[in-house]
Amino acid sequence: MTQDAYNRTFKLALRTSASAVVESHVKVLLSGATGLVGTALTTSLQSDGHTVTRLVRPHENANPGEIRWDPSSAMVDLATLESFDAVVNLAGASIGDGRWTDKRKQILRSSRIDTTRVLVDALSHLQRKPSVFISASAVGYYGNRGDTVLTESTPNGQDFLGLLARSWEAEAHRAERTGIRTVITRFGIILAKNGGSLPQMITPIKWGVGGRYGSGEQWISWIALEDVVRVIRLAIEDDTWKGPINVSAPEPLRNDEFVRVLAGVLHRPALLPAPAFVLRIVLGEMADALLLSSQRAQPEFLLKSGFNFRCENLEGALREILA
Repeated sequence: MTQDAYNRTFKLALRTSASAVVESHVKVLLSGATGLVGTALTTSLQSDGHTVTRLVRPHENANPGEIRWDPSSAMVDLATLESFDAVVNLAGASIGDGRWTDKRKQILRSSRIDTTRVLVDALSHLQRKPSVFISASAVGYYGNRGDTVLTESTPNGQDFLGLLARSWEAEAHRAERTGIRTVITRFGIILAKNGGSLPQMITPIKWGVGGRYGSGEQWISWIALEDVVRVIRLAIEDDTWKGPINVSAPEPLRNDEFVRVLAGVLHRPALLPAPAFVLRIVLGEMADALLLSSQRAQPEFLLKSGFNFRCENLEGALREILA
């Protein structure tokens, strides 16, 4: 079968319902499968009858059929990676877990840049390469840009996260050179009830001690977890999707408005702002990058492609997520 014929068959298979024969199921290889997005994506794909195989690191428990690998030593059995239709790379240590010491920064770099390099190198040596490689990134790619509207063509920022994301994406883009369609998903803040940033935002508001961060003028680009999963599934399916994609809702909000809407949904006040200097004392450099920087991302690619956001308005999204 030629590569073009294989791609057509693969695209048709993804659209096939779970009642179809087993041979038409799509096989997806997934790194970072235990994270917020990986868990939701696995559930969504498996519920439609597709096969998801996790890449499992040495310290993790592996279930039958899962593939062990060790990015730190570039160890992966190439034979086990053959015959997957799509590879989704969501690996990366949490940005918000702990102050950014030099050691922590190295962990953040290695878990993204080195891991992606090892995975792409492995894919490049396969006899039958996957049809598509989807690799995570974030709107932190753009750095602190104030009121500037950020589209996929906007250059990266020069702060730690901007340079980290640029190098991370560069490793992913190497898959294109081997003939694999490559999609880079630049996630906004992902809103979910039981994971990610939202529970941390909710806690102080529930206790009546929540409020804006710093001036509150910074823009927050957000997206509901449900829409994240739908974007990734469409990126697997549609062979016209390639390159970077801002995975964020079309209505970003300033931080003070975001907090006000969240407090309103929770029926709680949001009267106690967190001064910038206090955040910097407590969190160091991470405060500026995660809480005080401004990214007004516009999902230009998704809007032009006709993507239908299930959660386009923040208040409606929060009411659905927290119901």
